[in-house]
Amino acid sequence: MDQTIELIKGGNAFDDRGSLTFFNDFDFNGIKRFYQVENISKNVIRAFHGHLHERKFVYVVKGCAKVIGVKIGDGKLIGQPFEFVLNSRKPSILRIPKGFANGFKALEEGTTVIFFSTSSLDESKNDDIRFEWNHFGSEIWETKNR
Repeated sequence: MDQTIELIKGGNAFDDRGSLTFFNDFDFNGIKRFYQVENISKNVIRAFHGHLHERKFVYVVKGCAKVIGVKIGDGKLIGQPFEFVLNSRKPSILRIPKGFANGFKALEEGTTVIFFSTSSLDESKNDDIRFEWNHFGSEIWETKNR
């Protein structure tokens, strides 16, 4: 399996009946569970949570979120973090390979994120590595005015 973070693009279709969001290039093979997260406010940051064996896929079903992933090496975060903004209006799924930590911050109130995992809950608990949310400084979570 490739060891890089990858964005899997989805799409939308609209007609007189409504809309359809799809991910024709996403393969559920190997997915053992999924869970949905909605923070109490957009000021909450959930980070950094990593695994050496588990792969995760991140989908923002409602709203918008900044998702950050970074490689794990020798029990610490190494290299530069990868930053992605996932928005439900432009559907995509972020693939986070094994050996990476990740975290997210909602950019809109009511943002809902679904995580798909290749590990059972017990497997995940035995492969759990945690790092401080501000490991790279709190500025990494701020939005940039352009």
